[in-house]
Order: sequence, then structure tokens, then C-alpha cells
Amino acid sequence: SAQLSTADREMPVVEAILHDQESPFYLDAKDYPAIGRELPVGVFDSGTGGLTVLDAIINFDQFENESRTWTAAGDGTPDLKSERFVYLADTANMPYGVCPQKGKTDLLKEHIIKDAWFLLNSKYYRTAADELPQDDKTPIKAMVIACNTGTAYGKSDIEHLLDLAELEVKVIGVIDAGSRGALSHLAQDEDATIGVMATTGTVASEGYVKANEAQTEAGSYTGTTMVAQQGGYGWPGAIDGKSEYIAPGATAPTEGYQGPAFGHDQAPIDESLMDRYAFTWDNHEMLYSGTREKPENLQINSVDNYVRYHTVSLLETIRNTEGAPKLRAIILGCTHFPYNEPELQAKLNELYDYQEDGQYVYRPYMAEEIALVDPAINTAKELFEHLDRESLLNQSDMKHSEFYISVPNTLNPNIQLEAPGVFSYDYKYSRNAGEIQEYAKRVPFSRETIPADVLDRLAEKVPNVYRLMIHFNQANPKADFLAEDEKISLPEEH
Repeated sequence: SAQLSTADREMPVVEAILHDQESPFYLDAKDYPAIGRELPVGVFDSGTGGLTVLDAIINFDQFENESRTWTAAGDGTPDLKSERFVYLADTANMPYGVCPQKGKTDLLKEHIIKDAWFLLNSKYYRTAADELPQDDKTPIKAMVIACNTGTAYGKSDIEHLLDLAELEVKVIGVIDAGSRGALSHLAQDEDATIGVMATTGTVASEGYVKANEAQTEAGSYTGTTMVAQQGGYGWPGAIDGKSEYIAPGATAPTEGYQGPAFGHDQAPIDESLMDRYAFTWDNHEMLYSGTREKPENLQINSVDNYVRYHTVSLLETIRNTEGAPKLRAIILGCTHFPYNEPELQAKLNELYDYQEDGQYVYRPYMAEEIALVDPAINTAKELFEHLDRESLLNQSDMKHSEFYISVPNTLNPNIQLEAPGVFSYDYKYSRNAGEIQEYAKRVPFSRETIPADVLDRLAEKVPNVYRLMIHFNQANPKADFLAEDEKISLPEEH
């Protein structure tokens, strides 16, 4: 491989991958298989949210399959129907978006490089308790970063690693795709605000702000576009059932809560906006001490209430920005957020009609119809066009796709857990980049590693991906989702 520069030596994980044959992260690039159509496509995210991107990819249908010409409406047959995929959810280390605000950008980059390494290599563990890895996972021909924070902070680092390793693996991220998707809803001369709901890390990177500037120039847009960002603090973690953000079954405030709260330095709940949030209080969806009328230690305890909080916060940003054009589109800049499109649309409709003292509070700042933009669609298009252009479209069976998740490595004495299988919050963000060790193991998706409510949501929201997960797990009996007597009802396969 190419000679490492001084800058690369500042990333010990890169040296370990390319040069340290004793490292658990070593990758023998010289032994990498030839990039051919039979290899799978790798997809990774910090959690299960990236499965919305995979869902968009496997259902993508905008081309005529025989001629491969673009038709927008498609031909009724998914364009990537014969591809197989390897998916990784780095759930042990999520949420990624917290790393930059904790001053751990280098650690975040290391996580992202390790994600790429996993997709490129052939190793995984069958269970968290296994001492030795298996060596039969297939390397990949292309990589999709199904993570906005991962794209913003790590795409160029992954591409540089691939250059050093002399591997011609295409890397596709979701940010440029999302920006193009939002602008497609505007007239060339239209003044508009584009909202971005993303992780705090993606917001801090200003990835979407920079992409909007580049895309408006490339597309010759003459109108004024303002980008209003809302960091979805706690929202992705709540979707993935992370205990520091949501506590199903709790009836009182919990000690380890890290989500929006009164006086929170990153995501304060504003007492003067309580009527506008219109939180749902039933079934302990808000936890508090004191009284409902004067709550203390208030904690959000449902995904729907996270949606309510962050939607109001975004509209407040626009309302308090002088001269802001009307909100015309919202980019769902975190792969978890498409799960909540119905709740987000309902809250937008509610705020459009919301009045105080007979006056509409938010309607002057909102278009009557606001497009919700899922960057996954454009990402799927870019992937298809790359595979087609490079003659890499597969003729295999999508059922051979594989699904892996990171879990704490309990054989590593340095790790700290707050519960079985869960790193403590402080430990996640107190680690330092460069301390090369296996904090986590990558194991197949299983009932033990994914909460039941998350599995139920996946079955409902991304049923065709869920079907692939079932096929994979039937081939991995130690990682079964379903007992033999359980029945599942899924839509017909394509």
C-alpha cells in the first residue's frame, strides 16, 4: 500500500488497519478480492436508523430494468432487486452526534473508520461471549454511509483509507443527496427556508449548510435559501431505545436521563412554550416530580414527544430569525427520523393552525405544504447509477444479505457498563482516540441485541428489510428473532 503521511500517523487506527498484523483491526489489503459484481454492497449507520436507507435502496424503482433508462415512475420491479447487502449498526457507540459536543471528534472519526473496516474485512463474532472471531463474512464492492454524522465527519477519512489501501471501493454518503432532494421542491427563483433536523453532531459540522451552498450554485438557483438547523438531541437514541433518553415502564424521573429538560445546556425545555409543545402526558410519556401544573425534573419519555419538542424548536428558530423566508422543506437529516414522518407531519399541521390570542403563531413562517425529504431516495439513485456505470450490478439473491450490530466486548476489562450489554454514558464519551482496542464486538442481529419494541417497529416500518433480517437469522440459529411457533405477516416479496 501507499506510504503513510504524518497526518495518517495521527490516526493510529489507520496504521493498525494497514500495517499491524497483530491488531484485531488488521486488513490484508493485498488479499482483498477483485471488485466484481458478485460482491455485496456494505451499508453502515450508528444504529438501526440506517435501515430506512437500506429500505429505500431495496425498494428503489426509478429505472426501466432492461434498458436501465430513468423513468421516475419505474417499471414495477426494484432496480437493485438482485443485490445483496451487508449492514452494520454501531449501536454500542451511538449516538454519534454527541461526540463533537463532548470534544471527541477524533474518537468519532475512529468509530467511523472501524465501521468501514468491518464492512471491508471478513471477521465477525457469533456471540458477544466468543473469544475468537469467525472469518467467513464477504467483503464489499461499494459502501453506503447511511448516517449523516458519519458522512459529515468520516467520508473523506474512509476515502483516504481506501486510497492508502489501493482499494477501488466507491463510498456514497447521504448529505449531498438530501440537499439535492430539498432543492428539487423549489422553483429556481424561489425564496425559501430549508429545515434540517439532524443529530447535534451533523448540525455542528454544518454539512447541510455547505451542501446547500454547493447545490444551489450547481443548480443555478437564484432565489434566497436559508438553512435552519435543529439538532435532534436525544431523538435518535429514543428511537433505538437507549436508556439515557427513554425509559419504557418508568413512572417517575430516572437518574441517568440525558434528554431535553428544564435548564438543559444543549436542549432546554422552555416553560413558556409548553402549550406549543403540547406534549402527550398519558401513560407516563412525560416523567416528572411535583404536579402536572408545576412539574419539576421534567423528562421526555416517548418518541412522539421528542418529535413535538424538536418541531416546535425548529419553528421557533425560524420565527426568531429576521427576514426568514417561509419553511418550504425539511430534510430528515438523521436516518432514524423517517420512522417518524407521520408524527412530524401531524405536528406541522397542528402548528400551522395553532393560534394564541386569535393570531396564528407559526403560519406566517410556514408554506402551506412542507416537503419532508428523505435523503435515502437520492442515495439509492446514486448507488444504482454507480453500479450500472461500473458494470457491477449483481445477478444474485437479495436473501443472502447479512446484518450485524456492535455490542460491548465483555472480555475487555477496560469497558464500563451501566446495564448488561450497554456502555455507560460517561464511558462512551470519556474514551480517547488512539487507544486501539476492541471496545465492541460485531455480532449478527438477534433478539438478545435488539429490543423487542425496536424489532416490532422494524417489522412495521421497513417490512422488506425485516424479511431479509429473518432470512439471515434463519441461517444463524444462535441469532434467531422468532420462536418456531411465532407467525409473522409480511407483504409479498417483489
